[in-house]
Amino acid sequence: MSDGGARPPDGEHEKAGLGDVAAANSATWAGWKSRTLAVPWFGPLAALALVYLLFALLVPDTFARSTNLVTMARQTVVVGIASVGMTMVIVAGGIDLSVGSSVALATVVIARALNAGAGTFMAVTMGIAVCALAGVLVGAAIAFGRITPFVISLGAMTILRGTAKGLAREQKIDADARGLDGLLGVLPADKRWMVFPPGVWLFAVIAALFVAILRYTRFGRHVFAIGSNERTARLCGIRVEAVKIGVYAISGLLAGVAGVMEFATLTVGDPTDSVGLELEVIAAAVIGGASLLGGEGSVIGSVVGASLMTVIKTGSTHLGLPNWVEEVVTGGIIVTAVALDRLRHRRP
Repeated sequence: MSDGGARPPDGEHEKAGLGDVAAANSATWAGWKSRTLAVPWFGPLAALALVYLLFALLVPDTFARSTNLVTMARQTVVVGIASVGMTMVIVAGGIDLSVGSSVALATVVIARALNAGAGTFMAVTMGIAVCALAGVLVGAAIAFGRITPFVISLGAMTILRGTAKGLAREQKIDADARGLDGLLGVLPADKRWMVFPPGVWLFAVIAALFVAILRYTRFGRHVFAIGSNERTARLCGIRVEAVKIGVYAISGLLAGVAGVMEFATLTVGDPTDSVGLELEVIAAAVIGGASLLGGEGSVIGSVVGASLMTVIKTGSTHLGLPNWVEEVVTGGIIVTAVALDRLRHRRP
């Protein structure tokens, strides 16, 4: 029986429904795209400029020198590179506590490979590959095991640290750096035109690459989408598991690169190195505007956050302040950054 009202031909309901879904998906993608570009990293950048200016005024004879600027850039590289990978993870709504252990493991693998007769390129590749593989396994456990990222990465932190100690037989491994020490070393006279050592330039290239990936690629949009609303992202056809594995693989890979830089600085494989580094890396991302709730973050912001912590450490040293003052100030900045993030999310 007819209900007396106009009724669309057969199939029109389905077309209308598909049209509504398409429109909703389009609006959702537009919202996610706008969030990838509207990240509040200008505040941390202003804070960095003010803190640098403050120390430059307080200790102009030493802090404001160009050589000190180069030194601070070198000191930012390890945390900065690792923070790029951490940014990807946090934006996707996760966390990675295994970064410090991965860096230590990379130094051990590189040192052992060099002592075994491997070439420099092969040793570096092995160190990075081991960390990237660890990232893939962590990502797979989180994606398919449906276990909280905090728990999985906490376990991975202990496993990787134990693996590093086992490979090193619980002692440092001395090795011939075979030129790797030049990555972050003082530039010789004939290369002063570079201004910064190669490792700093590599850090800049990595940061620029992942800025582009997060902002302009489909993978980057998927990372933001999952962090914003994983269920909606799944309904939009995003392969959530693959993206999660991808971001943790990237985090592991970049932790391996950071490990190469750490080895270049230490020229030894040290299984006890970088304890607590993961907290510095997370702090850099948070200070730079990344939200621990997911869906927000910026590679530029994380680089700024890492630079800000380096400036505070260096400035405190130049002023002769004890370490506890530096730690209190850095902790206060972290708490402020998180508080501001929560205030932003409470806005209607």
